[in-house]
Amino acid sequence: MSTSMRIRQLLLTILLGTAFAWMAAPAAAQGANDTCLLCHGKESAKDKTGRSIAVDREKFVDSAHGKAKLKCTSCHADTSEDKIPHADKLKAVDCAKCHKEPVAEYQNTVHAKARKKGSGEAATCTDCHGTHDIRRSDDPQSRTHHLNLEFTCGTCHGNEKLVEQAKVPGGNIVSLFHDSIHGRNLRDTDKPAKQAKAPTCTNCHGAHAILPKSDPKSATPRANIPDTCGACHFKVRQVFDKGQHGKLRQAGKLQAPGCSDCHSAHSIEQHELPKWQVDVINQCGNCHTDFIKSYRDTFHGQVTNLGYTQVATCASCHGAHEMLPAADPASKVSKERRVETCRQCHEGASANFAMYDPHANRHNRDRSPLLYYAGKFMDLLLIGVFGFFGLHTLLWFVRSLVEVRARRGRGKDSAGRH
Repeated sequence: MSTSMRIRQLLLTILLGTAFAWMAAPAAAQGANDTCLLCHGKESAKDKTGRSIAVDREKFVDSAHGKAKLKCTSCHADTSEDKIPHADKLKAVDCAKCHKEPVAEYQNTVHAKARKKGSGEAATCTDCHGTHDIRRSDDPQSRTHHLNLEFTCGTCHGNEKLVEQAKVPGGNIVSLFHDSIHGRNLRDTDKPAKQAKAPTCTNCHGAHAILPKSDPKSATPRANIPDTCGACHFKVRQVFDKGQHGKLRQAGKLQAPGCSDCHSAHSIEQHELPKWQVDVINQCGNCHTDFIKSYRDTFHGQVTNLGYTQVATCASCHGAHEMLPAADPASKVSKERRVETCRQCHEGASANFAMYDPHANRHNRDRSPLLYYAGKFMDLLLIGVFGFFGLHTLLWFVRSLVEVRARRGRGKDSAGRH
């Protein structure tokens, strides 16, 4: 045999040996797990306290760890197949051995802080990801899949008893989310594209780095809400930033309304719904108290107060996200654009028509002088009329009493003569 053939044969042997060793490694790992499953693979497996310690073989094999051919001892590191039977109680699994960054993020979260304070109900890794049936988040059967997170978070935040017991902030927020436009879109199987884009819990709160609203780094403090909502609604965010509310917030005046002030946090409704369009008027009135009172006195306000949206609401005239002061030429209620705004409903509106004041206030002399003095005149007229006729009635009553007494006196005189 030539030297070249021997070299080729040697290389082939090395390659085959390497291949067999590579294929045998998973089998060895699986064999080690089989040893554990001799006990834990039984449905009836329980520890001394009666707690189930059973492991479903099929679910584990189909899990992310099972597909990666991990040994049981990769997680339960304080035992091995050589230490059978093992101790009754093993150490808690340290997920940080493999998932260092997510575990580090978790340590500063509301859940971790709650557990440090003694709350045993606060979520840990296994509460969200599972134990032996962990799947990748892009797996439709995973607890952390985009479409399943409402249910996963809802095991705590949708449990009335647990919410009350643990004093979870916000109450049963999952039920509110379930009925919101976001929740409905997540369940809209007829529109998969809408499903995929609809935000769920982690889009706003984060996955592992869930921080309290009091933390400036959180996605949910009042100052950060426009950024959080703008991650999906970026076009609306651009319009909002150019409006008066957005400008005030950029100037650090966080009293100005943000997304959640008008739309709420979890019970967000579809803005085209008539009920929402009518109800949101009350949200405007929370800040603009004088204007909501004068608006309610008008035809527009009285009709919307009955629940109808065929007439103008606040947003119809001022805009929804782009509202600006009337002095700004770009404002929908400025002198330059007022006719255009009125023509949205009143096609034949003229400049004289647009002079109508939708917030005329009879108590504000500077804004509505004619109405103010007309109101004062009507007040005086009303007082005068009631005063005059009240006095007239009183005098008439006195006169009637005098007449009655006089008649009685004349009657007694007539009886005495007889």
